[in-house]
Amino acid sequence: MILYFSATGNTEFTAKEIARLTDDNYLNLLTKIQKSDYSEIYSEKPFVICAPIYVCEIPYFMNRFLKKVKLSGNKNIYFIFTSGGYSGCASVLAKALCRKKHLVYRGSADIIMPRNYIASDAYPMQNAETVKQRIACAKEKIFQISQSIITGEKLKSRHVFIFECLIILPFTPIWIKLKLTAKDFYVKDSCIGCGKCAKLCPLNNISIIEKKPVWGKNCTHCMACISNCPKESIEYGSITEGKARYLFKKWENE
Repeated sequence: MILYFSATGNTEFTAKEIARLTDDNYLNLLTKIQKSDYSEIYSEKPFVICAPIYVCEIPYFMNRFLKKVKLSGNKNIYFIFTSGGYSGCASVLAKALCRKKHLVYRGSADIIMPRNYIASDAYPMQNAETVKQRIACAKEKIFQISQSIITGEKLKSRHVFIFECLIILPFTPIWIKLKLTAKDFYVKDSCIGCGKCAKLCPLNNISIIEKKPVWGKNCTHCMACISNCPKESIEYGSITEGKARYLFKKWENE
C-alpha cells in the first residue's frame, strides 16, 4: 500500500507512479489527517510512505498521524521523500518511527522535484526547462525505486550527519512557530467562493465565511490553498504577487 500526502501534486504523482509500477494500491491520507482518523490500514505488500519535505523533515502533521495510525499486515516499510533538493534528517526520523511502531525499515529515497514554495523570495520559481528536466529525472528515479521495491531490495538512504540533526531538530519547531504563519494570506475580489482552499488544508485552518476564505492561526505553508485556487485569487502578502503558481498537473504532459 502506497500512502501519501501531497499539496501541489509532486508527491501524489510519485505515489501513484510507484503504485502503478509495483501493481499496488495507493491512499491519499489528506481526509484521514483532517479528521484525525487513525483507523487501521492494512496492506499485504510492504508499505510505502511518500511524503514531501517541509523545513528539512516530514511535515509535522503527517509525522503525528503516522505515529498514531495502526499499520497492519506486512511489517516492511519504505519511505520516499520529495523535495526541492534536500531532505534533511527525514530518514533518521523515519527510521525512529519504524522502531517505535515495530515495523521493519527498508530504507528511504530522495526524489528532487520542481519547487513549489512561492511564499518566500529565497526560493525563486524555476524556469520551464528546469521544471521539465526535474520531472524527467524524477520519473527515472521512481522507476528505479519501484524495481527495488518489487525485488524486495533495501533502499540506500542518504547518509545524515549528526550535525544536521543537531541543527535541524531544535531549529524546526522555532521556525514553524515564527515563520510558518497564515497572517499574511488574503484573498482578492476575483475569489468565487468555491471553498477548494478549505477542503485541501491538512490542518483545517481555513474557514469559508460569507463565501470568502478566512485563515486561522495554524499553518504549515504547504501551498495547497494558494497553488490550487482556480482563479489565483489567494496571495501571501506582497511576496506572491505576480508569481506563477506551481501545480504538477500543469506539467504532467509536457
